Amino acid sequence: MSPLIRNLEGVSLAQVTAPRTQGLGPGFWPVTIVMSIINVIVAAFIIWWFPIERWLPEAAAPAPDIDALFKFMSVFGNAIFVYVVGYLVYFSIVWRRRATDPPDAIGIQIHDHHKLEMWWTIVPSILVIAIAIFSVRIWMNLQNQIGDVLTMEAIGHQFKFEFRYPRLKTSVYDDMHIPVDTPVTLHVTSGDVIHSFWVPEVRLKADMVPGLIQTLRFTPLKVGTYRIICTEFCGVNHGNMYATLHIDSQQDFGHWLSAQVKAEGRGGGPLALNTGQAAAGQQLFGQKCSSCHSIGPFEQKIVGPGLGKLLSDPTHPNLVTGEKPNAVDISHVLVNGYQGPDNSQGKNAPAIGVMPNRQANALSNQDIANLVAYLTSLSQSK
Repeated sequence: MSPLIRNLEGVSLAQVTAPRTQGLGPGFWPVTIVMSIINVIVAAFIIWWFPIERWLPEAAAPAPDIDALFKFMSVFGNAIFVYVVGYLVYFSIVWRRRATDPPDAIGIQIHDHHKLEMWWTIVPSILVIAIAIFSVRIWMNLQNQIGDVLTMEAIGHQFKFEFRYPRLKTSVYDDMHIPVDTPVTLHVTSGDVIHSFWVPEVRLKADMVPGLIQTLRFTPLKVGTYRIICTEFCGVNHGNMYATLHIDSQQDFGHWLSAQVKAEGRGGGPLALNTGQAAAGQQLFGQKCSSCHSIGPFEQKIVGPGLGKLLSDPTHPNLVTGEKPNAVDISHVLVNGYQGPDNSQGKNAPAIGVMPNRQANALSNQDIANLVAYLTSLSQSK
């Protein structure tokens, strides 16, 4: 190879490996200033004008603290987004490949650039530490918050919420009443599968796990009605599993609790099953029972067994309680509910789930009589 060719090759290699431009590129600092202004404007909107309290009222403490953490993270999340995307677009334009570049040209290499590596390590580390300190302080306040004035329990079932109060002998289903400005301690668990207890306006959520008790502490701040939502998939009717949180005034809560105590004392009076109407029971079955039971044979299960042949099923001659299938024993199941093994299968039978009691289903004596009449008529017509 001639010396001339070797010289020409040397020139071409120098042109390829030498950077075309030094520094951060033209317009870097003006672009940075524009992105900083955008960040300041968005941060001010998030801190002072973002209407999260209007969309989701702060119904209980510690909702204000959690909203402050959300805004804090939103401000820094917005800054990361603006700078990362902004610099990505800027450098893609400034250091784009040009038509005059040789085919084997490479971009400017920044590997082992100590200043860059220092800054992209220090800045995220400071941000993560700040978020950690803020989060841990809120978490500590949650754990140490006073909440022993009213202590109660919430138990998840397929597909209902059960609430237990210290002064009530029986549970309340799907309606949780608490007094405003009263610290509440709520122990949550599950009676069957994993559920979740979440009230968006309270900003607290906890999984309801069988065999595990978790504790939520909060203080209601605003009188109103709010939705309790199960956010853990728990079966075919998961989408219908929700309840209502009533934050009452002190006076209204006292009236409600007194009414519950009096209702327990009355006990509902005697049942008159002979007054039942099958047509009314059929309509009630569609409203109260059809989400868990079909009117087919026992094996045609949704959540619980099919109820179409309660009195005439030779393969299941007994009810799940082990009693004989007659109107009186059917009414006992409707009144008291049932939880445990399927005793119609004999000893060592598997658990069949939870059958809510009359209070959970809001059944009057006449409702029970109508349901018994309808279920009895199904067995007689087949």
